[in-house]
Order: sequence, then C-alpha cells, then structure tokens
Amino acid sequence: MSESIKTDRAKGTVKTTSWDPKPYDELKDGPTLVEIHVTETFTGDIEGEGTVRFLQTLKKDGSASFVGVERIAGTLAGKRGTFVLQDEGTLVGTKVKGTWSVVPGSGTGELVGLRGEGGFEAELGQHASVWLDYRFDH
Repeated sequence: MSESIKTDRAKGTVKTTSWDPKPYDELKDGPTLVEIHVTETFTGDIEGEGTVRFLQTLKKDGSASFVGVERIAGTLAGKRGTFVLQDEGTLVGTKVKGTWSVVPGSGTGELVGLRGEGGFEAELGQHASVWLDYRFDH
C-alpha cells in the first residue's frame, strides 16, 4: 500500500520589476538566443523578491521558448528563507506560460527541505498568476 505525500498549494501573483534582455547569438535565418536578467516581486502565499536568469530562443515571429533559474528570498506560507526554482516556458502571441520546480536542497532558513512543482501564466506585460504545490522533506 503506497502512502500519498501531502502537499499544500501556494497561490499568488508576480510582477516583473526589471527586464534586461541581451542577445548573444543572432542569425538572419534562425532564432536569436537571448540572456535575460529579471527581478520580480511576489505577492500572495509567496511574498518576496526573485532574481532570475533566463535563456531564451526568440523566433522571427516573436514567439519564444525559455529556461531559467530563479532564487526567491522572502516567505512561503509564513516561513522565511530562500529557495531556487528551475523554470521552463513559452511565449506564444501575448500569452506567457510555464512550469517550475523547486531545486532539491536549495531551501534555506525555515524553508530547508522544501520540494515542489508549479507554474505561471500571464498576458504579456501583466502580472502573472503563479502557483506552487509544495511539501517539506523531513
């Protein structure tokens, strides 16, 4: 008999406070590779500041795919510390969406042992809705 693992769901929004894209490999007939430095502010069940580095493949039609690593410093459901998310997502038209997971072993302070998976979705230029289904390893 398998035991189910209890998770809680954190919900909130994230606002981008800085966005600094720098193309690092461009072709006339192919997608441009871009490194993007981003800072974000989280509100809701996750409260705090995030620092992200995205690597993006930007196509000529404006659509894109990206991966990233983000450290969040603040609180999750009232517990203080930091943790790292590994992101991946897409931009199609004006819709940004993606998934993320907590990097195992990245939690500090009261967030030591944090594990989880979630995602985000937004209209380009708007606050993103975010969620994280999380648990703590004991």
